[in-house]
Amino acid sequence: MKKSNVREVALDALIKLEQNQAYSNLLLQSVMKEQELSDQDKPLLTELVYGTLQNKLALDYMLTPFVKKPQKVAPWVMQLLRMSLYQMVYLEKIPDRAAIHEAVELTKKRGHKGISSLVNGVLRSVQREGVPSFDAIKDPVKRLSVETSHPLWLIQEWVEAYGFEAAESMCRIHLVPPKQTLRVNRMKTDRAALQQELMDAGIETELGDLSEDALKLMKGSIVATPFFQEGFVTIQDESSMLVARALDPQPGEMVLDACAAPGGKSTHIAERMNDEGKIVSLDLHEHKVKLIKQAAKRLNLTKIEAKALDARKASDAYSEASFDRILIDAPCSGFGVIRRKPDMKYTKSPEDAARLAAIQQAILHETAPLLKPGGTLVYSTCTMDPIENQQVIHAFLQEHQDFEPDLSLNERLPEQVAPFVQNGSVQILPHYFGTDGFFICSMRKKG
Repeated sequence: MKKSNVREVALDALIKLEQNQAYSNLLLQSVMKEQELSDQDKPLLTELVYGTLQNKLALDYMLTPFVKKPQKVAPWVMQLLRMSLYQMVYLEKIPDRAAIHEAVELTKKRGHKGISSLVNGVLRSVQREGVPSFDAIKDPVKRLSVETSHPLWLIQEWVEAYGFEAAESMCRIHLVPPKQTLRVNRMKTDRAALQQELMDAGIETELGDLSEDALKLMKGSIVATPFFQEGFVTIQDESSMLVARALDPQPGEMVLDACAAPGGKSTHIAERMNDEGKIVSLDLHEHKVKLIKQAAKRLNLTKIEAKALDARKASDAYSEASFDRILIDAPCSGFGVIRRKPDMKYTKSPEDAARLAAIQQAILHETAPLLKPGGTLVYSTCTMDPIENQQVIHAFLQEHQDFEPDLSLNERLPEQVAPFVQNGSVQILPHYFGTDGFFICSMRKKG
């Protein structure tokens, strides 16, 4: 497949993402399957789609002097200009002339002579004059918003919660592609043995930073290999791996994973329990429950019972004090995984957090009676929004006097994380360890 075709595939993906608000990671996977791209072309496709998405606001700012009325330019043409400018500004290995030539050829292929002269004119003007500097934006918060392509309201919230310096660090690491991390299935192998086997197969890894079950993938692909297909590894971010560690499930216990799909944490819990006991894994949607079952089957785990049930109605199906431990990995705004789903920066709104917080509180309220006295309840999200994290927990503890913060949480987490634990909770920001952003709170039921 020619490189020009890779750009056309990338352009079509960007157009679909804007029109349908599809998830970029899922869309990219399906596009790669449909197009049967060579291994050589896949990295460029990923770079073009993710890079253009990640830097959308910055690219629009750079185009402002050259596109006088962007609202009158067809959306697909704006996507083409962004993608071409991304190559010119951010990708050193692609010469400007190649990016411009490919852009013009794409417009000709789509049968638009007038548009090809517009695209050619804009990109050649950029090449000749250079792009405007971000320094022209005097307000530091606005400048950070444009330069790192995060909505202004979101940065303002992070500045208020964590200060400007931390907000800037978060925004900048969101522009760095994440490393894929593998969770070793301790039921089948151990980390050292698997690392050696992977190396023999030409797959390079490094030991994880935060989890004793983790390997960071440095070179090679894992999903199509027997290592993945036969259940020796699961793909999971290291901060997400800390959740099962915080829950600390023991063999033989009854555990509820109240919001379990696609099953990464349920299967990790089962592995840590040596597949002894029972894990009830709930999800609202039947098609997502299938994902939990598939994950358990691939890993050869037999003690996971996956059911389609709204966690807010769990007390209809289970009696009080049924479970030794409960995990609520709550539905959330997901800003901790922006690096994997950059499109979410542009589709969320400030109102989302309050709406989600109400759902989160309802799930906590309805599942709390199902925990045995002395049991552990872990609440987690992959976001950095205090409204969905600390405020939700504060409201829950106010209402449920029979629960208290679990002050031993820091003893169950790695020593690098322990300094960030406060009163049974930890907020991991993405720049701390280069992982997803995550909030974990452990509580104990008195008695």
